[in-house]
Amino acid sequence: MNSSLRERIIRRLDALSDERGYQVLDYVEFLESKYAERQAPPPNVFTRFAEGVEDTLRAGRVSTTAIGQTMDLMNKAMGVLSGVTAAGKSVADDLMTTASQITTNPLAKPAAPPAPTPPAPAPGTTPTATSTTAPPPPAPPSGAQGKPSQP
Repeated sequence: MNSSLRERIIRRLDALSDERGYQVLDYVEFLESKYAERQAPPPNVFTRFAEGVEDTLRAGRVSTTAIGQTMDLMNKAMGVLSGVTAAGKSVADDLMTTASQITTNPLAKPAAPPAPTPPAPAPGTTPTATSTTAPPPPAPPSGAQGKPSQP
């Protein structure tokens, strides 16, 4: 269906009451079952549930006002659940990415930073050798110099 025809139908439907809207829905579903040129895209699980509740309420002859209020509440709840579902999917995707990185190279260790290199000597100077000998022992405490230790 082209967009201008769809908009025209929606504009006409907006002027109808909910009761007449349900009659139109029934007629559209009848036309779809008889003359649809292609299969309608399947609704998601939340939409299928909401439509099932709506159809059950209609079959029970509940007022259109009560059905409308119930469906508004369900649409709000579905919006919240859709947000939770999206957040859960995002977390699951992150977990899968991390798990695949771990399984592809489990023993990989992060690269150690390179050891610092001593600064290069200034031009025209001779490099000094660094001492690798142990530091001298600590000096004896003051006042102990020259006195022999007593056993």
